Amino acid sequence: MNNSITDVRFFEGGNALFTVGNVKGEHYTFKIRQPKGDHKPFFVSLLTGPQNTFNYTYLGIYNPGRFSVALTKKSRYTDESTPVKVIRWALKIIALGRKLPAGYTIQHENKCCCCGRTLTTPESIEKGIGPECAKKFK
Repeated sequence: MNNSITDVRFFEGGNALFTVGNVKGEHYTFKIRQPKGDHKPFFVSLLTGPQNTFNYTYLGIYNPGRFSVALTKKSRYTDESTPVKVIRWALKIIALGRKLPAGYTIQHENKCCCCGRTLTTPESIEKGIGPECAKKFK
């Protein structure tokens, strides 16, 4: 089973949790969430503490049409910050369908990108979305 992200729609599920890793063993865990309701923005956060359920720091807003992250006044990061560069790079790699360089990973956390439930079937793990939520993307 592979939990690598290959479809940019994963980031638009409203509850995407994923980690980007590099050859040095460094990794960054991001969350892209969209509050319930029509036309709400996608908020991007970075895991910054030991508790992986709530130690996230606001980073910016995900723009699905451009596959990028825009910083806002409330962001604690700059365009030159490593986490900002990492997420922008990862989004572009997936959006353009490019192959990752050796030693790099972009992996979901075996949770559905929409509802956050644990994925259990090989097909769901491969896609990063459960069968019920996948119907929304058809």
